[in-house]
This record gives sequence, structure tokens and C-alpha cells, in this order.
Amino acid sequence: MERSRLVVLVSGSGSNLQAILDATATGALHGDVVAVVSNRTDAYGLDRARRAGVDTVEIERSDGEARHDYDERLAHAVAGYDPDWVILAGWMRLLTMTFLARFPDRVVNLHPALPGDLPGTHAIERAWEEACAGHRTESGVMVHLVPDEGVDDGPVLATSRVPIDTSGTLEAFEARMHATEHRLLVDTLTQICTRQPTPTQPDRLHSKDMP
Repeated sequence: MERSRLVVLVSGSGSNLQAILDATATGALHGDVVAVVSNRTDAYGLDRARRAGVDTVEIERSDGEARHDYDERLAHAVAGYDPDWVILAGWMRLLTMTFLARFPDRVVNLHPALPGDLPGTHAIERAWEEACAGHRTESGVMVHLVPDEGVDDGPVLATSRVPIDTSGTLEAFEARMHATEHRLLVDTLTQICTRQPTPTQPDRLHSKDMP
């Protein structure tokens, strides 16, 4: 079986990218990161990619550039690497159908919350604040497909619950969430690189709870 070709989109530090790179290097993940693309030239994820010998592409949005025009440039660059899967690992831009239509059922996103919960940015901090206010006792992580322009609500591939201990600190909770992200993303990619999800059935691969 041929190894899957992965293009990873990042906007920041790239810790989830590093988890993917480590898994491909050890052979745990039957795929290869063929390129890392960022919308920020200072994204540390680009440095991680270069150290691993992976091609990097920097595509910043020009002043006044329409979202669809930017996504056309982005899609053209990503398509040049002929990816089997496009992974959004800390990618902080909403993608339009100009991009998504080029890679149907092949764009995978990681979100630090459970399905239908806390869409958008700062989900970890918002979950912590709600827990401290007595409104929740847990959060979680999900990996899902991105079929359209909805925010963090595509067909779910995998989830993992993470309890919130408010006797601790936000930093400790963040560390547990990030560790869960790394594990769940790699586990999910390991499975989908050997098994194609069907567009009509989300093919939830697994659900795990963080002890």
C-alpha cells in the first residue's frame, strides 16, 4: 500500500504538526508530510518542517485581497503537492469553498472541543472559564472533516473527552488538552491513511476519554 501524502496547514507553533512528523518518522503513521503551508512567515511550525526536511510554503494574504482570491492561491499551492489529505493543525483562517471544493472529503481539522461545543477560537480558555463559573466539568477534542464553510461542525472522525479540574491551573488544563490533541490527531490520521472515510457516512473512527 502506498503511503498517504499529507499537506499540513499551520499558523502558529506547530506542536500538532510535530506530533505528525514524529509519527511519520517512526513509521507509526503510514504517510508522509510532503509540505507544510503557513499564512504567517513567522510561524514556528515552518521551522519544525524545515528541520524535518519538509518543503515549506509561505502564503500571506495581501492587503485588501478577497478571501476567495487568497484561497485560490492557497489551493493552487497545495494542489501542487498532490495531497491525499490536507490537515488543518492550528490553521487560524476560515477556508472558503474556493479552497474546499478542490479537496472534497480530504480536509481534516482538529478542534479543542467536543462536537457542537465551543466553536471558534480560544476554546480551551472559554471551557476553563465556564468550568470555574460552575457551568461545566469537562471539555474535549475532536477531529473532523471540513466539507463546507461551517465553523468546527463537519462530520466527526474521532473525539476524546477531557475532564476539567478547577483545583488546578489553566496551564495544567491546557497541557492535558494539547496532549490529547496530539494523540487523537495522530491516531485518527493513522487510521484514515489506511482507510478512506465515505462522504455520506462520517465514519467516526473512535471516541476516547481522557482519565
